[in-house]
Amino acid sequence: MSHSNAGDFRSQRRILQLKQIMKDIILISLVAIVAVAWARPGSTYTDKWDHINVDEILESKRLLRGYVDCLLDKSRCTPDGKELKETLPDALEHECSKCTEKQKTASDKVIRHLVNKHPDYWKELSAKYDPNNIYQERYKDKLDEVKGKE
Repeated sequence: MSHSNAGDFRSQRRILQLKQIMKDIILISLVAIVAVAWARPGSTYTDKWDHINVDEILESKRLLRGYVDCLLDKSRCTPDGKELKETLPDALEHECSKCTEKQKTASDKVIRHLVNKHPDYWKELSAKYDPNNIYQERYKDKLDEVKGKE
């Protein structure tokens, strides 16, 4: 093999190596972008159920019991109940940071109602979702504030 052919071969080999390195960098970059996009939590929970009339549920023993039983795994859930059940642990853990304003208002109203009008439901739900009283302690001031205020 002549000297010039060897040089051409090395140049071509080097170009192929550089192309492979570039492909690898692009692939790694794409994987990183996808991983970041998937790991990044949404800014808020879905608002598709923000239209629910919370007052209607709280005023109806049947509807309220249905939601409570759903959350306690005592009965089947409506689509709204299922969404609530899936979202509740995250909302408790992260202080409703992804709740819409409407969801925060509704959640305050529901907590106030349960604490004051249905302490038995509140106790059952607390036993399931906060067996170690972590959230009861975290939200103690807020709970004390709503007691006796309906």
